[in-house]
Amino acid sequence: IGHKDFPSRSGGVEVMVGGLAASLVRRGYEVTVYNRGLQKGHNVYTTEGVQARRIFTFQKASLNAMVYSFLATFDALTRDCNVIHYHAIGPSVPLVIAKLFGKHTVCTVHGLNWKVDKWGGFASAYLRLGERVAAKYADDLVVLSESEWNYFQEKYDRTAILMQMRQPLPCNLIREKYGLEAGSYILYVGRISPEKGPLDLVEGYLKAHTDKKLVLAGPFAETEYCTTVQEKIAGNPNIITTGYVVGDALLELYSNCALFVLPSHTEGLSLSLLEALSLGVKCLVSDIPENTTVTADYGTEFRTEDTDSLARALERDTARPLTPEQREAQVDYVRTNFDYDVMLDRYEEVYHHVIGDPLKEIPSQAKAHSKAAAAQGGAA
Repeated sequence: IGHKDFPSRSGGVEVMVGGLAASLVRRGYEVTVYNRGLQKGHNVYTTEGVQARRIFTFQKASLNAMVYSFLATFDALTRDCNVIHYHAIGPSVPLVIAKLFGKHTVCTVHGLNWKVDKWGGFASAYLRLGERVAAKYADDLVVLSESEWNYFQEKYDRTAILMQMRQPLPCNLIREKYGLEAGSYILYVGRISPEKGPLDLVEGYLKAHTDKKLVLAGPFAETEYCTTVQEKIAGNPNIITTGYVVGDALLELYSNCALFVLPSHTEGLSLSLLEALSLGVKCLVSDIPENTTVTADYGTEFRTEDTDSLARALERDTARPLTPEQREAQVDYVRTNFDYDVMLDRYEEVYHHVIGDPLKEIPSQAKAHSKAAAAQGGAA
C-alpha cells in the first residue's frame, strides 16, 4: 500500500514496489498491490503473478493518498494476508488500524515528504502524523538512507532497518569461532546437495596446491551424498564446516574470503553468488549459463563437474586478488543490474522477522547501526 500504480515506473516508490512485488511472486509468495483510482473494467487484474486491486480515491492531491490508504487497509483486513507493507509516510497513517486488528506491518520510508515545499498546512501535518505512526507502531521500520536512520533514532528512539547494499564486515565472530583471518580461506555457501556441486569443490580443493583453507557453510543432512562429502573431508584440518550460518557471521564469511566458489551443476539465480558479488568478493563459478550470465565480466569460471579444471582455477584465482578498482566496478555492476534481487533478500528477512520466524534475522546492517548508536550514547 502506498504507490500510485502497478506496473509503473513513474516514480521511485512505483519502481521499488514493482520490482519487489514481482520478485516476491517468483519466490512463491502471494502478493496483492493496491493501486490508486478506479478505472472502468480494469480494477482487479493479475500481472506477472501479482494481483492488483484499484481503490477509489479523490484526485485532489491533499486527499488522494489519505483516502486511498484507508480504503486499501480496510480491504486488506478482509483478506488472509500475513504482512501489510506500507510505502511512504503519508499512506502509513492507517497502519495503526491494521495493528489494532492484529496484522503484522512493515513501513518503508521513501523520504520525509513533509519537508517538500509543495506540502503545507493540513497535508504537511498529515505527513508528520504518518511519520509518527510508522515510528511508533510499525513492526519493522525500513529507511533508505543513513540520514533517515539517524533521524528516527534521534527523534523517536526507534532503530530502523537501513535497506541498502550490505557493507563488508571485518573478521570478529569468524575469528573467534573458526580461527579464520581475512583472505585465508575459500568459501562455499549453500546446500550440501548434488546439484550444488560441493563434492566437486572438495575434490578440486584436495587436488589444488594452495595455502588457503576451505570453508563449507551449509547444513549437512542425513543423506548418502552428505555422508560421502563428510568422509572426504574427515580429519582434514584445512576444511572447515560451519553448518547453517545467518546474520553477521555469514556476512563476515562473505566479506573476508579470498575466493567465493559456486560449483553448481544446475542453478536458478543464485542469491549467494549475488551476495558475494555485491560485496566485491572475487567469484569463481561453474560454466553453466545460469552462473556466467550473472557474473558476466566480473567472475571467472571452470568446466562444470571437472575437478581438474576446478583445481587449476582455485590455484590461479587465489593467487590473483582483485584490485580496489576491480572491486568497486563489480559492486557497481551488481547495484545496477541486480539491485532488486539483492534487496529482496533483505526484505524477505524483514517479513519473516515481523511474523516471528526464528530462522530469519533482520539485516545485519541495522544491527551494526544499532551497536554504533549505542556506542555513541544513543539508545538502541
